[in-house]
Amino acid sequence: MKVTGYRSVTTDHDWGRRIGDANGVMPDASTEVQVLILETDGGLEGIGLGAHGDIDRVFGAVEGRDPRAVVALYDRMLDRVFKTGHSGAVFGAIGAVDMALWDLKAKMAGEPLWRMLGAADRFVPGYASGLDIALDDDALVRLYQCFAERGFGAGKLKGGRSLDRDLRRLQAMREVLGRNSAHPAVMLDANESWTRSQAVRYVTAIERVVDLAWVEEPVRRWDAAGLASVRTGIRAAVATGENLTGLEQYRPLLDADAIDIVQVGNVWGITHFLRVAAVAHAHDLPVSPVAYHANPLAHAAAAMPNHLAFEVQDLSSPTGLEVDQEYLDGGIVLGDEPGLGIQVNEKHITAARAATSPAGAVGPHIRPTRAGLRLVPDSPRDQTADR
Repeated sequence: MKVTGYRSVTTDHDWGRRIGDANGVMPDASTEVQVLILETDGGLEGIGLGAHGDIDRVFGAVEGRDPRAVVALYDRMLDRVFKTGHSGAVFGAIGAVDMALWDLKAKMAGEPLWRMLGAADRFVPGYASGLDIALDDDALVRLYQCFAERGFGAGKLKGGRSLDRDLRRLQAMREVLGRNSAHPAVMLDANESWTRSQAVRYVTAIERVVDLAWVEEPVRRWDAAGLASVRTGIRAAVATGENLTGLEQYRPLLDADAIDIVQVGNVWGITHFLRVAAVAHAHDLPVSPVAYHANPLAHAAAAMPNHLAFEVQDLSSPTGLEVDQEYLDGGIVLGDEPGLGIQVNEKHITAARAATSPAGAVGPHIRPTRAGLRLVPDSPRDQTADR
């Protein structure tokens, strides 16, 4: 069987709420989800998720190839762009193709990917993460009550702009999740919005009231010295890695002993996760994937001895995607469908597709002008300038 072509499908995920972080909030409750479908001469199709606008730069590395050679094909894609670089959108395309190749490989074997990768258990421990900075306090509580009903005893709050607000909301989230644990784990994600001194000052103030399991992306993703400085100045663990595009980008952070929780973005593919997880394991560090629609990395996480917890951002799936998994007992229960267990109903997506894209010139994907430069974190003028 050989890879012969691909097609791209764009669908939407209706969150039922506006989502965002310290950098901004999406304008609508619906966001785009990009789906890659790899075609083969045998009729099987592989599914990959995530933005892949630069796919034409790397597709030639896999075209006409046997998808079972997925690890070798991953390196062929990297080799194809080694002069121009593989970060950003290119790495996203590589990740989507890699995901689809793993899906094909498992489908050819007639097994769910978690089993083919050697996992003994279909259950993947997780934590709730509502991308919740836009919600008022009552809506925040209602959201985490939904997660608590599925057994979650750990949750991550988006914050970093108002200490009083974050303290109030962390305590509210902890109380809700306390129905499932005497000591629920609570985390705070600042999304690179602080300097190192701001991070230490902010987190130590929180720690006088709330015991944080970890603080995520307190400073810029590549700032090894800054992350190490924050790590030595607070009690909470430091987590980062979701935006690192390539194994080599983790090296300076690990060499500087700068992080406690090694994170990996779902959109960067299965092979990247497996390699990062192995490197983290060699440093006796846990690995924790940062979620994306349908949680494709959950299959690989199930097979990793150092997997800590998988981020779960929502309890529903994008329009037209049927995903063979459940949310129970505070985690993800993977199914028995071959491959990633994702079925794409293209006719339904076409019929339901919104006329215009919700993506715009605002939102968490755009770094604010004054990020890391706010002396008063919740200054009205800064908030106006960010918009």
